[in-house]
Amino acid sequence: MEFFADLHIHSRYSRATSKSLTLPLLCRHAQLKGIGVVGTGDFTHPGWFAEIGEQLEPAEPGLFRLRPELLPAAQQAVPGSCQQEVRFLLTVEISNIYKRAGRTRKVHNLLLVPGLEAAARLTERLARIGNLRSDGRPILGLDSRDLLEIVLETDPLACLIPAHIWTPWFSALGSFSGFDSIADCYADLATHVFALETGLSSDPAMNWRVSSLDRYALVSSSDAHSAEKLGREACRFGCVRSYPAMLEALRNPAAGGFQGTVEFFPEEGKYHLDGHRGCGVRLSPEETRACHALCPTCGKPVTVGVLSRVDQLADRPAGHRPPGAAPYVRLIPLAEIVGELLQQGAATRGVQQACDRLLRQIGRAHV
Repeated sequence: MEFFADLHIHSRYSRATSKSLTLPLLCRHAQLKGIGVVGTGDFTHPGWFAEIGEQLEPAEPGLFRLRPELLPAAQQAVPGSCQQEVRFLLTVEISNIYKRAGRTRKVHNLLLVPGLEAAARLTERLARIGNLRSDGRPILGLDSRDLLEIVLETDPLACLIPAHIWTPWFSALGSFSGFDSIADCYADLATHVFALETGLSSDPAMNWRVSSLDRYALVSSSDAHSAEKLGREACRFGCVRSYPAMLEALRNPAAGGFQGTVEFFPEEGKYHLDGHRGCGVRLSPEETRACHALCPTCGKPVTVGVLSRVDQLADRPAGHRPPGAAPYVRLIPLAEIVGELLQQGAATRGVQQACDRLLRQIGRAHV
């Protein structure tokens, strides 16, 4: 079967997220967006984990569905043409901040586990290291390599996916990471990493310029902090809808179970170009080189963004496509298209009403 999955999201227990986020609300917006599998996010937070246990029930292997008594709330205002069964997969993002070789490293990692027992075991291990209650995306003073070791010891099907790998401040390959390869970051356990999240500020074509990334499945997710942002990036699968089948599809993309991604336009990502947000400065790689990486407004070093960082590590020209690379499409959110036509903001009531009418008349938008 074919379905879309958005595996990297957050709950209302994470900082800077919508406080209205609930599992029924996520289920509702997944239907509107055509998302068949949604990450729970934040399962290490005790409050969210309790809600997961109370509101979800087992479905296919490693996946969960909303309990029947909660479905009416999830399908409220969802047109019949958009209604579908939605599954949840247990996920959490960990913020690893640690010292290695005399440098501070800041790397975000997305963890996937196949069930509540595995999630509880992993949470118990991580709770010995840091505070899991203060934030749904906990900050741990734990080397990324050591986090991967704990994940591998937790369950044979548990896995780690480096999150938004090019983000300047918190990623495996960002300009401030201190790592120039995935192997550098995860050391002797790097062979257990088989998928990478490209992030909102890059797309697969940018990553294809770096030959060391050819061995990985390039995945995309929304990193949504509100239900409305669900599905702005997603993965397309063509396999049985189950955790083991999805995992195998990512481990072996050439077999066809992983069919590529839906992408945000990377130019819209806030980290795509270099610059200084406070100074209102955005620079292309060429402009950054011309000003010696110093902000033309304040004279301080600029934040090196994703496009420049890819250019630094690239060993191929733009436009190169590795044999067998999974395809991708770029899509504009429906609300932004309607907002442009109506000359209103995407979040305005008029735009939302127009989108609702379109969904009732035509059916779901896939992103």
